[in-house]
Amino acid sequence: MKKYLSLSETAEMFNKSKETLRRWDKEGILKAVREPVSNYRVYKKEDIETLLGNFLDDIEEDNTTNYVEPENEYSVLELFAGAGGLAIGLEKAGIKCTALNEIDKWACQTLRKNRPLWNVLEGDIKDFNFSHLKGSIDVVTGGFPCQAFSYAGKKLGLKDARGTLFYEFARVVNEVKPNICIGENVRGLLSHEKGKTLQGMISILDEIGYRVAPIKVLKAINYKVPQKRERLILVGVRKDIEIEYNYPTPYRKIYNLEDALKKGSLYKCDVPKSDGAKYPEYKKEVLDLVPPKGYWRDLPLDIQKKYMGGSFHLGGGKTGMARRIGWDEPSLTLTCSPAQKQTERCHPEETRPFTVREYARIQTFPDEWEFSGSVAQQYKQIGNAVPVNLGKEIGYSIIKFLNEYYNSSKPK
Repeated sequence: MKKYLSLSETAEMFNKSKETLRRWDKEGILKAVREPVSNYRVYKKEDIETLLGNFLDDIEEDNTTNYVEPENEYSVLELFAGAGGLAIGLEKAGIKCTALNEIDKWACQTLRKNRPLWNVLEGDIKDFNFSHLKGSIDVVTGGFPCQAFSYAGKKLGLKDARGTLFYEFARVVNEVKPNICIGENVRGLLSHEKGKTLQGMISILDEIGYRVAPIKVLKAINYKVPQKRERLILVGVRKDIEIEYNYPTPYRKIYNLEDALKKGSLYKCDVPKSDGAKYPEYKKEVLDLVPPKGYWRDLPLDIQKKYMGGSFHLGGGKTGMARRIGWDEPSLTLTCSPAQKQTERCHPEETRPFTVREYARIQTFPDEWEFSGSVAQQYKQIGNAVPVNLGKEIGYSIIKFLNEYYNSSKPK
């Protein structure tokens, strides 16, 4: 199996859908072979590398830029702020953080430790009213959790969403009336409740006076983040504003794990030493046998069956199990716990999970950004965050929108 990659892995490498790869197989662009035991499609690494050569030519020279200078002082109110990944990114782009709300006490301590002058509002969003900020905030952002709604009629309204955190997000937007609001969530929101949850959110924003831009899922690897993470972005523009919002342009250059953890174009020094989780001895013995970029299929058959248990006989590639990341690839999406069996993220050379600072690097946090709480709490804060560099690129797109809006509002 070391000479082959699964359908999922190959799709990730090309940044294409599995359906596209199946079509390529039929058209002879990239032929698959069948794995003898499971009959799954797998791809020869040498075929992939040959075709990737055509895709990756000249990518080292990427002249793409989303940078834009703010022409005014722009302000953001951030809800569900977490440990500050999005807030730092927006700050780096040039947007001033007026206030942040977060319920987790450790994340709040992290925000206060690193930015003593930020107005951190700790507690349940339900307990806060933001009407006093009306007219003074340009953008409201929030990574609200994905929750199902109760449908009272054919069209979901704000009152039908009560009890959900999206209701609170929409309530605050309605109180503050910013020029633009940005919600972010997991890709799964697209299909949650067969798409009804997302459609409900769109109809609620429409009801409170916001036109929703086309929904987009942004891949972090396209925005200077060495990680295969995806975030769904929901953008609402106040209906009296005729300016269209445009998403940031993706970069062609892809950064990998080596760029994250070693001195280079992303960071000026190797990753600092820090605490980290450890594998139990039985798991370490198994992962010692997995090569860089390998996973459970690279283990001897008897160990595969023992380690995988009942999962061995189930369908799907399960490519996150017993997975060791390679230096020359982006990390798989980081989770809140670095040593879960379903989502292994093993260091390329040492048989251990990534440390706290390695986790932070992969999420593009600055090395000087300190996290509060236990090691487990720090992993949770980092794993839940929006990657800082993705936040910065979104920030530039917001600034571009606001510059156009304020210029169009000037008397002629």
